[in-house]
Amino acid sequence: MSRTVTAIITHHGACLGALGPFTVDTPWWADMVPVVAHLEAALGVPVLVLRLLDVHGSDGARDGHVTYHVEAARAVSGLRAVAFVDEDHALRLPWARPEGIARLLEWAGEAVPVTGPAQQRRSWNLSGLFRLPTAGGPVWLKATPPFAHAEPLALAAVSTVDSTLVPPVLASAPGRLLLPEVPGVDCWDAPPPVVADAVRRLVTAQARVVPPPGLPDRRPGPLSIAVRGLLDGAAVPELSTVERSSAHRLVDRWETLDACGLPDTLVHGDFHPGNWRSDGGPPVVLDWADAHLGNPVLDGLRAIDYLPADRRAVAEEAWVRAWTDAAAGSRPREALRLAAPLAHLTYAVRYQEFLDNIEPSERVYHRGDPAAVIREALRAAGSE
Repeated sequence: MSRTVTAIITHHGACLGALGPFTVDTPWWADMVPVVAHLEAALGVPVLVLRLLDVHGSDGARDGHVTYHVEAARAVSGLRAVAFVDEDHALRLPWARPEGIARLLEWAGEAVPVTGPAQQRRSWNLSGLFRLPTAGGPVWLKATPPFAHAEPLALAAVSTVDSTLVPPVLASAPGRLLLPEVPGVDCWDAPPPVVADAVRRLVTAQARVVPPPGLPDRRPGPLSIAVRGLLDGAAVPELSTVERSSAHRLVDRWETLDACGLPDTLVHGDFHPGNWRSDGGPPVVLDWADAHLGNPVLDGLRAIDYLPADRRAVAEEAWVRAWTDAAAGSRPREALRLAAPLAHLTYAVRYQEFLDNIEPSERVYHRGDPAAVIREALRAAGSE
């Protein structure tokens, strides 16, 4: 499949018309680089993609026909006439509004000496990402929603124990970060030494760090309450009675997991190799928006599950050895086994937070995800 695009073009609140459909060369809905490039070449004016309006032909955050709301820097003519009214929504995020993006870029310009126009790289309900040129090299402006407020807290805390593990923060304010460009490539296909290094260094930092106040609390008590509330509420229409009952029984596992002796600490929350970046040296770990206080086994499982099959054992052994050394008397390998279903329940709670806090047109990114990962939890428990 591929992604085709229709753009509804506005300028200062007036609908100018529509352009498309046209095909772009990347499938991911949130990737704005090819969309912006096509529109600016066709229209001859700078544009910003504000938000997703509709999707047909796919519901997996990629492919299909996607309609976006796009703001043009100047009025243009010759577009296809279309009826469009931009009805505001209380949950619309700042980077989905022209004035919100303007304020973000103005703030960034006050913090660093920007030397040219910003490039919009990514935009969806979880973040807006812009690459800014400066005399000292590119910097990245990242905007995040209120339910991802933990990232600057996590970066600051980790930097106190290993400043090489995370990117330095150039500036931060509620809902926004400025970070330098990290050289290298994402580590989806990292060689075994890089995998082992990333895992060991994260564990070492987690064993030493003091979790900062203000992190979301996903220790067993609060998390168990959240999972039970989800099973009895939002997820009910998509789950059978048998599925809900089975998932409720899984929640009791957290007490057994706690007995494995791993400390509650700062958890990355999405520690897959796409969030590690390396130029051949020690990886830098990015994207701490899901950071929380909880059991670090979640990060071990995330790394193992997302790596190529021939490198999963490397990650597991590195994680087990690192925690065996860091927490005397702990049983990290048993923790991995016990937590395999529980990790999916944790993600179910997080996905429901996304759905509860984003405007309706963008819920397609996560629709059905809580029920899907609850079923993954049941499959993981059933395969033991």
